[in-house]
Amino acid sequence: MMKMNQHPALLMVAVSLCLMAGTGTAMAHGEKAHAAAPLRLEQKAWGIAAKPAAARRTIQVRMTDAMRFVPDQLTVRQGETVRIVIRNEGAMLHEFVLGTKKELDEHAALMLKFPDMEHDEPYMAHVPAGKSGEIVWTFNRAGDFDFACLIAGHYQAGMVGRVKVVAAKGTKPGKEGGHVESKQ
Repeated sequence: MMKMNQHPALLMVAVSLCLMAGTGTAMAHGEKAHAAAPLRLEQKAWGIAAKPAAARRTIQVRMTDAMRFVPDQLTVRQGETVRIVIRNEGAMLHEFVLGTKKELDEHAALMLKFPDMEHDEPYMAHVPAGKSGEIVWTFNRAGDFDFACLIAGHYQAGMVGRVKVVAAKGTKPGKEGGHVESKQ
Protein backbone atom coordinates (compact mmCIF):
# COMPACT_ATOMS: atom_id res chain seq x y z
CA MET A 1 0.00 0.00 0.00
CA MET A 2 1.32 3.45 -0.98
CA LYS A 3 1.67 6.12 1.74
CA MET A 4 0.84 9.74 0.89
CA ASN A 5 3.97 11.12 2.58
CA GLN A 6 6.07 9.03 0.18
CA HIS A 7 4.61 10.86 -2.83
CA PRO A 8 4.54 14.66 -2.21
CA ALA A 9 3.35 15.39 -5.78
CA LEU A 10 0.33 13.13 -5.29
CA LEU A 11 -0.41 14.85 -1.98
CA MET A 12 -0.32 18.27 -3.68
CA VAL A 13 -2.75 17.11 -6.37
CA ALA A 14 -5.13 15.73 -3.74
CA VAL A 15 -5.03 18.98 -1.73
CA SER A 16 -5.58 21.05 -4.88
CA LEU A 17 -8.60 18.97 -5.87
CA CYS A 18 -10.11 19.34 -2.41
CA LEU A 19 -9.67 23.11 -2.52
CA MET A 20 -11.16 23.38 -6.00
CA ALA A 21 -14.16 21.26 -5.01
CA GLY A 22 -15.10 23.90 -2.45
CA THR A 23 -15.32 26.68 -5.01
CA GLY A 24 -18.35 27.44 -7.13
CA THR A 25 -20.01 30.18 -9.11
CA ALA A 26 -22.34 31.35 -6.33
CA MET A 27 -20.83 34.15 -4.33
CA ALA A 28 -21.40 35.43 -0.83
CA HIS A 29 -22.11 39.09 -0.24
CA GLY A 30 -18.44 39.99 -0.65
CA GLU A 31 -16.84 42.45 -3.02
CA LYS A 32 -16.05 39.78 -5.64
CA ALA A 33 -17.79 39.77 -9.01
CA HIS A 34 -20.14 36.90 -9.78
CA ALA A 35 -19.14 34.39 -12.40
CA ALA A 36 -21.49 34.14 -15.36
CA ALA A 37 -23.76 31.16 -14.77
CA PRO A 38 -26.10 29.64 -17.34
CA LEU A 39 -29.44 31.45 -17.42
CA ARG A 40 -32.10 29.51 -15.50
CA LEU A 41 -35.56 30.04 -16.93
CA GLU A 42 -37.63 29.29 -13.84
CA GLN A 43 -41.12 30.78 -13.64
CA LYS A 44 -41.64 32.85 -10.52
CA ALA A 45 -44.78 34.60 -9.28
CA TRP A 46 -43.30 37.90 -10.54
CA GLY A 47 -42.13 36.63 -13.95
CA ILE A 48 -39.23 34.83 -15.57
CA ALA A 49 -35.62 35.60 -16.50
CA ALA A 50 -34.91 36.52 -20.10
CA LYS A 51 -31.92 36.74 -22.40
CA PRO A 52 -30.49 40.27 -22.80
CA ALA A 53 -31.44 40.42 -26.49
CA ALA A 54 -35.13 40.08 -25.52
CA ALA A 55 -35.21 43.40 -23.61
CA ARG A 56 -37.15 46.16 -25.37
CA ARG A 57 -36.73 48.81 -22.69
CA THR A 58 -34.14 49.76 -20.09
CA ILE A 59 -35.04 51.03 -16.64
CA GLN A 60 -32.32 52.75 -14.60
CA VAL A 61 -32.40 52.34 -10.80
CA ARG A 62 -29.90 53.93 -8.40
CA MET A 63 -29.01 52.59 -4.95
CA THR A 64 -27.67 54.81 -2.17
CA ASP A 65 -26.18 54.43 1.28
CA ALA A 66 -29.27 56.27 2.58
CA MET A 67 -30.83 52.79 2.08
CA ARG A 68 -33.02 53.89 -0.80
CA PHE A 69 -33.72 53.00 -4.41
CA VAL A 70 -34.31 55.83 -6.88
CA PRO A 71 -36.89 55.42 -8.27
CA ASP A 72 -38.52 53.14 -5.73
CA GLN A 73 -41.63 52.49 -7.84
CA LEU A 74 -41.64 51.01 -11.35
CA THR A 75 -44.45 50.29 -13.80
CA VAL A 76 -44.22 47.72 -16.59
CA ARG A 77 -46.75 46.08 -18.89
CA GLN A 78 -47.63 42.42 -18.52
CA GLY A 79 -45.52 40.47 -21.01
CA GLU A 80 -42.87 43.19 -21.23
CA THR A 81 -39.20 42.21 -21.05
CA VAL A 82 -37.04 44.93 -19.50
CA ARG A 83 -33.39 45.40 -18.69
CA ILE A 84 -33.10 46.84 -15.19
CA VAL A 85 -29.72 48.55 -14.83
CA ILE A 86 -28.88 49.04 -11.17
CA ARG A 87 -26.18 51.58 -10.26
CA ASN A 88 -24.70 51.54 -6.75
CA GLU A 89 -23.91 55.15 -5.91
CA GLY A 90 -22.99 54.27 -2.35
CA ALA A 91 -19.75 53.30 -0.63
CA MET A 92 -20.98 49.85 0.46
CA LEU A 93 -22.28 46.75 -1.28
CA HIS A 94 -25.99 46.76 -2.12
CA GLU A 95 -28.24 44.37 -4.00
CA PHE A 96 -31.44 44.44 -6.00
CA VAL A 97 -33.72 41.42 -5.53
CA LEU A 98 -37.11 41.02 -7.21
CA GLY A 99 -39.84 39.02 -5.48
CA THR A 100 -43.06 38.96 -3.56
CA LYS A 101 -43.22 40.68 -0.18
CA LYS A 102 -43.59 37.29 1.52
CA GLU A 103 -40.52 35.82 -0.19
CA LEU A 104 -38.43 38.93 0.41
CA ASP A 105 -39.44 38.94 4.11
CA GLU A 106 -38.39 35.29 4.44
CA HIS A 107 -35.11 35.82 2.60
CA ALA A 108 -34.33 38.96 4.65
CA ALA A 109 -34.84 36.98 7.89
CA LEU A 110 -32.39 34.34 6.64
CA MET A 111 -29.88 37.03 5.72
CA LEU A 112 -29.97 38.33 9.30
CA LYS A 113 -29.12 34.85 10.58
CA PHE A 114 -26.61 34.03 7.83
CA PRO A 115 -25.19 37.32 6.45
CA ASP A 116 -22.58 35.50 4.35
CA MET A 117 -25.15 33.17 2.77
CA GLU A 118 -24.22 32.36 -0.81
CA HIS A 119 -26.82 32.74 -3.52
CA ASP A 120 -27.05 33.91 -7.09
CA GLU A 121 -30.33 33.95 -8.98
CA PRO A 122 -31.35 35.67 -12.22
CA TYR A 123 -33.70 37.97 -10.27
CA MET A 124 -30.82 39.25 -8.09
CA ALA A 125 -28.00 41.69 -8.73
CA HIS A 126 -25.24 42.16 -6.14
CA VAL A 127 -23.55 45.47 -6.90
CA PRO A 128 -20.30 46.67 -5.30
CA ALA A 129 -19.82 50.37 -4.50
CA GLY A 130 -19.51 52.53 -7.60
CA LYS A 131 -20.46 49.68 -9.96
CA SER A 132 -23.52 48.68 -11.99
CA GLY A 133 -25.39 45.43 -12.39
CA GLU A 134 -28.38 44.36 -14.41
CA ILE A 135 -31.33 42.02 -14.50
CA VAL A 136 -33.24 41.14 -17.66
CA TRP A 137 -36.73 40.04 -16.72
CA THR A 138 -40.03 39.26 -18.40
CA PHE A 139 -42.93 40.38 -16.23
CA ASN A 140 -45.44 37.85 -17.57
CA ARG A 141 -47.83 38.02 -14.64
CA ALA A 142 -49.89 41.07 -13.73
CA GLY A 143 -49.92 42.37 -10.17
CA ASP A 144 -47.87 44.28 -7.65
CA PHE A 145 -44.47 42.90 -6.72
CA ASP A 146 -41.50 44.10 -4.74
CA PHE A 147 -37.76 44.61 -4.91
CA ALA A 148 -35.33 45.09 -2.06
CA CYS A 149 -31.77 45.05 -0.83
CA LEU A 150 -31.63 42.01 1.44
CA ILE A 151 -28.17 42.60 2.88
CA ALA A 152 -28.55 42.36 6.65
CA GLY A 153 -29.93 45.63 8.00
CA HIS A 154 -30.59 47.26 4.61
CA TYR A 155 -34.09 45.79 4.16
CA GLN A 156 -34.92 46.59 7.77
CA ALA A 157 -33.82 50.21 7.14
CA GLY A 158 -36.38 50.52 4.34
CA MET A 159 -34.35 49.72 1.22
CA VAL A 160 -37.41 48.49 -0.70
CA GLY A 161 -39.43 49.31 -3.79
CA ARG A 162 -42.49 48.20 -5.77
CA VAL A 163 -43.13 47.01 -9.31
CA LYS A 164 -46.61 47.39 -10.75
CA VAL A 165 -47.21 45.02 -13.66
CA VAL A 166 -50.20 46.38 -15.57
CA ALA A 167 -52.46 43.63 -16.91
CA ALA A 168 -52.57 43.13 -20.65
CA LYS A 169 -55.99 43.67 -22.20
CA GLY A 170 -58.30 40.74 -21.55
CA THR A 171 -56.42 39.46 -18.46
CA LYS A 172 -56.97 39.88 -14.75
CA PRO A 173 -54.34 41.29 -12.34
CA GLY A 174 -52.46 38.95 -10.00
CA LYS A 175 -53.15 38.56 -6.30
CA GLU A 176 -50.16 40.51 -4.98
CA GLY A 177 -51.96 43.48 -3.46
CA GLY A 178 -52.70 47.14 -4.18
CA HIS A 179 -51.63 49.29 -7.09
CA VAL A 180 -48.64 51.63 -7.13
CA GLU A 181 -48.10 54.41 -9.67
CA SER A 182 -44.72 54.94 -11.32
CA LYS A 183 -42.48 57.82 -10.27
CA GLN A 184 -40.04 57.34 -13.17
